Amino acid sequence: MAECKRNSEADGAPVTEEELEQALCVLAGSDPENCSYSRGYVKRQAVFACNTCTPNAAEPAGVCLACANKCHDGHDIFELYTKRNFRCDCGNGKFGSFQCQLTPAKDEENSRNHYDHNFNGCYCTCDRPYPDTDEQDDDEMIQCVVCEDWFHSRHLGCAVVEPEELQEMVCETCMNKAPFLWTYAAHFAVPPVINIGHPDEDIEVDVEEDKGEQRQSKEEEPTTSDEHIKHEEAENRSSPCKRTYEEMTGSPLKATNKTVECRLKELQAQGLDRLRQGAVFWPYSWRSELCTCTSCKKAYVAADVQFLMDQSDTILAYEKKGLVEPFGQHPLMALTSSLDRVQQLEVIYGFNELTTSISAFLEQFVSEGKTVTVEAVHEFFEDLRARKKRRTNAGHQ
Repeated sequence: MAECKRNSEADGAPVTEEELEQALCVLAGSDPENCSYSRGYVKRQAVFACNTCTPNAAEPAGVCLACANKCHDGHDIFELYTKRNFRCDCGNGKFGSFQCQLTPAKDEENSRNHYDHNFNGCYCTCDRPYPDTDEQDDDEMIQCVVCEDWFHSRHLGCAVVEPEELQEMVCETCMNKAPFLWTYAAHFAVPPVINIGHPDEDIEVDVEEDKGEQRQSKEEEPTTSDEHIKHEEAENRSSPCKRTYEEMTGSPLKATNKTVECRLKELQAQGLDRLRQGAVFWPYSWRSELCTCTSCKKAYVAADVQFLMDQSDTILAYEKKGLVEPFGQHPLMALTSSLDRVQQLEVIYGFNELTTSISAFLEQFVSEGKTVTVEAVHEFFEDLRARKKRRTNAGHQ
């Protein structure tokens, strides 16, 4: 699913296992010990902003995970999730006399870094902080994969879709900056659903279904067999959820055996269009559908979206790499490295038992629809300590 922020503090709900795993994925792909500055403009890494050191909105700055942990421990930190092509600013000219403890020698500024209002703790078109203490309604935030700003779902200009296969969202502003994406959206993105009517009585309208009704009325007129075939082909192309057997198995269709000079022009020639309004949600691997001819590559560069051609640029690719090849040693392995094999197994067994117990504890509250309270947590750990004491006493008898 598209990357989301949920205000757990506001609604009093416990942090879910999925949210904990997502946080681990984000941090696992970044080095927690060494400043990333020496690696240059990193393709993607976890980035933070320090409101204590750089509170001036006119001079935004970002720091890497290691610097957030070591140089800015105890400071007022904004967690910005991940940013692409970013170089750590910690201790450079924007920080005045403050020096980076990990890599003191740095250029005065990183000219290729991109900054927005996120670095000042504000998000969305409403330019509000997150979490917003003045906001009563809990609303998840979704990140645009182009500008990397975060948006309240109610400010996306469309209904939010939540199937698991949907991985990325592009906001309306970014779609208009790269208008050729609307053509791809008509063929491969989720059909738009817009809200109409009064604010208190919103009516959701599936634009593609509306078009389907119009097509159905036209179908009542006599058509030739050739026209019917063309109509069915257009129907199959109009829905991102419809895939032929050949497309699903990777076998090329006979009609596509010929070399296509420009994928974009081929799609434009089919005449399929969609409402150019609101954010666009894309299914997984939609980037592979983008044309990579010379002309289109130039268009990507001109619109500053050339990273869309890179499959490893996605958040999903970054998180998977972080879990497969995490920076540094796993904390549990680091803790047990000095122990013998028997002691290691005992620690790992205890850790797994603790994890299982916590999961069962949280699942019970979720199933009963209750909120986890401080008293319940204290009682849970008291029970764990009591059970451990009983096992220890039994072992000595």
